[in-house]
Amino acid sequence: MSNKHLIIEERSRDIGDFIVGRLLPFRKKRMIGPFTFVDHMGPIQLKEGRSMEVDQHPHIGLATLTYLLKGEIMHADSIGTHQRIRPNEVNLMIAGSGVTHTERSPTELLGQAYDLEGYQIWIALPKEQEDQAPSFHHLKSDEIPTWTAGDLQYKLIAGKAFGRKSKLELWSDLFFVELTCSTAQKVDLSQALQGEIGILVNQGKITACSEEIGAGNLLVAKDENQCSIDLAANSRVFLLGGLPFPERRYIDWNFVSSDLAKIRQAKRDWAAKEFPQVPNDESYIPHPTFKG
Repeated sequence: MSNKHLIIEERSRDIGDFIVGRLLPFRKKRMIGPFTFVDHMGPIQLKEGRSMEVDQHPHIGLATLTYLLKGEIMHADSIGTHQRIRPNEVNLMIAGSGVTHTERSPTELLGQAYDLEGYQIWIALPKEQEDQAPSFHHLKSDEIPTWTAGDLQYKLIAGKAFGRKSKLELWSDLFFVELTCSTAQKVDLSQALQGEIGILVNQGKITACSEEIGAGNLLVAKDENQCSIDLAANSRVFLLGGLPFPERRYIDWNFVSSDLAKIRQAKRDWAAKEFPQVPNDESYIPHPTFKG
């Protein structure tokens, strides 16, 4: 890995009731493989009288992946899904041609104090699958491939890596892996991952090219398929990336597409409230800039 690797620091973003750490997109790096958006929620303690309330909002052309380390979220969408998300479970919603969803604190936790931490991620769809019908997939913690190598613990959250494959039916050679250790470890990733490589430091620190990178940073390898890192004791990192698409992806608010015309139409449809709606939910988040 070159000394010219890119380090992206978390940047605070206000999403309503929460301040999140935005890691991707970044002005010098819009995507890592098909990954186009990474937000770090928390860690935060939701005290009594405070809750997570993200009202109805739309997506096209992408899949949303939610992975929690602490706390719980209730997901509901316009295809009829109601799914409680707990730590170490995988929540994947493929928006395709268009879907609407909400994210809220479970009713049973309202009025209680609890910790919340996790990642919300967007993965762009291949051009030929951008218009597929929306779908929803959920894996419980015991359905996620997990293994150890010495003092390294691996968890394959999505995609293909280290000669293993997730149970999620994905569309390209992408990967999303959680890697933890209790003692200092060296990890050679050059033969284990395919495509662009991002290393998200959640806990502890890593050393790459004689430089220390601490928690809250995303390291992007300059050269595809080539990366070696040293993990400090008691560290947790996430490896994400894969093969980049041949076409550019455009991002406007919650919409991702290879075709700007589809984004313009989605904005008009959302403003006219012609998107599918979450059943029994009247909430609505308007596009922040679209005036019709």
